[in-house]
Amino acid sequence: MSPISIVVLAVGMSIDSLLASVGGGASLRRQCRFCDAVLVGAVFAVVQMITPLLGWVAGAAASSYVANFDHWLAFGLLTLVGGRMVLLAFRAEEEGACDASFIGTPVALVLTAVGTSIDAMAVGVSLAFVKANIIVIVAAIGVTTFLMSAGGVLMGRLIGNRFGRSAEVVGGLVLIGLGCLILREHLVA
Repeated sequence: MSPISIVVLAVGMSIDSLLASVGGGASLRRQCRFCDAVLVGAVFAVVQMITPLLGWVAGAAASSYVANFDHWLAFGLLTLVGGRMVLLAFRAEEEGACDASFIGTPVALVLTAVGTSIDAMAVGVSLAFVKANIIVIVAAIGVTTFLMSAGGVLMGRLIGNRFGRSAEVVGGLVLIGLGCLILREHLVA
């Protein structure tokens, strides 16, 4: 693969993580620190690097099996985390402030990262067929995902400071919408 192709692939695979991190940053009630953005970027990058590697290792033998359920898994995880964010945003008004963001909970953070990177496994399978340099590609995906996700948290926090609870609800709905888009792409194709 050419360097331009690798960059385009890395950015394309990082878009879901960017959208999710903007939503997470927007719904973060406590002060967003730089280390929050770095943590989200690191978790999203590591998961985004692992999934294409798993797909690459699995190769063609597992591609039909993975393709049968990857979109349902991504849909379920993103809907679960997004729904939780929306629910907590509405509960916070009734019960006092609590953190509706997936950033505040390690399990929700990992589930969101997995949900946004499930499709990367199928990309990894296809990379095995073209005999691409998986190490270079995975490194590019990791760096790109880290930068886009960390920046997304910071950008989302600015949005959240300005728009408050409605930004939290939108952040949750973005995750649910992302899950629906992934599901639609696979069911329509």
